[in-house]
Amino acid sequence: MKTLSDIKIGKTARVVKLHGEGALKRRIMDMGITKGVEILVRKVAPLGDPMEISLRGYELSLRKADAALIEVE
Repeated sequence: MKTLSDIKIGKTARVVKLHGEGALKRRIMDMGITKGVEILVRKVAPLGDPMEISLRGYELSLRKADAALIEVE
């Protein structure tokens, strides 16, 4: 299983599945991260957390732990 946290800077990935449950999964979905959306990894902080991604025409910062719950291809 490949997750968003595994994607290198400058690469694009498509969301396959969201893991996690309850409020956490809902929060990820509220940010616009849903099945089928394409995500571009723009930057990663020097210590690896957080990471900046682009999707649906806007930029978003996401913690590495949350990115690990997003399965991509």
